[in-house]
Amino acid sequence: MKIHLAFHKFYFQFALLLFATEVLIGRYMHDAVVRPYGGDFLVVILLYCLVKSFSNAPSLLTAIYVLLFAYAVEISQYFHLVNVLGLQHSKTAKILLGTSFSFVDLLTYTFGILLVIVVENVRVSLKNF
Repeated sequence: MKIHLAFHKFYFQFALLLFATEVLIGRYMHDAVVRPYGGDFLVVILLYCLVKSFSNAPSLLTAIYVLLFAYAVEISQYFHLVNVLGLQHSKTAKILLGTSFSFVDLLTYTFGILLVIVVENVRVSLKNF
């Protein structure tokens, strides 16, 4: 299958919904579960939907690349990339790149992508049924 740009309204609308949810979590949730883990769980789903909004790339391939990207961002936190780049005073850079590494975040990203893979497989199965 050749991968090309293609707009998919469903994925785009879902990405917008997830983005709004992330903003609400970031702004109003100050608990010990939803903010730290729910946001990380949803962010990989958001990124997946964003990529699928503009691409016809296979679902599994997209999911793997999104997960690898999330891992790379998390690992960059271990090496304090924000400081290395001289962006430690940029609130935007600290929000986007993060500042503290956590193995739990890697697990949370993995669970988010596993949910994506399951949902996409179920969707395809129902479509072919």
